[in-house]
Amino acid sequence: MCTIGQKTKHLVVQAKEGDPSAINQLYSIYAERVRWMVRFRMSKELRSKLESMDLVQNTLIRSLNGLGNFNYKNEGDFVRWLSKIAENELRGNLKKLHAEKRDVRKEVQLDNFGSAIESEYIGSHGPIQTTTPSVILSEKEDLGKLEKAIDQLKPEYREIIILTKIEELSYQEIGQRLGKSSDAVRMLATRAMAELTTIFGKI
Repeated sequence: MCTIGQKTKHLVVQAKEGDPSAINQLYSIYAERVRWMVRFRMSKELRSKLESMDLVQNTLIRSLNGLGNFNYKNEGDFVRWLSKIAENELRGNLKKLHAEKRDVRKEVQLDNFGSAIESEYIGSHGPIQTTTPSVILSEKEDLGKLEKAIDQLKPEYREIIILTKIEELSYQEIGQRLGKSSDAVRMLATRAMAELTTIFGKI
């Protein structure tokens, strides 16, 4: 059975050769991921000032234009590449806001969670069976409510949820990025999800 990583690698190769069908398939798979990247990277204030779908579209356009320079080596490379582009788009727009409004720094702040943003594969899902944050992250239900809950998390909890649940990095990879052991990352992720579940249940 073909994994999402294998399918992505195959589609990337075909897309780089100019196959329009492969390009369409690739971005139909990842467009929703990019939306999650952008929405969860934006603070509540920033979401009120920027149109997230414009950022999603710009991210996809930039990635399409730069696809020829992208090399797929390991599973997850394409997601991390999109994450970096999305992050750059967010930061670029934040700089524009700063330039347009002198005191915008007091009102708008892009959360700093690491060098990449990341993601979860949106495939075919059956009816949602529960409304916990973990299931919502995989079923893309109640996004608005989940955003409100995530906004209330402290930065390190929000960061670890993005890296584990959205970017889907391993504990070892996250540990290398954050300078923590795999066990420490696992414990932090557990505490973060417990806190998110508590907050979510009160909204």
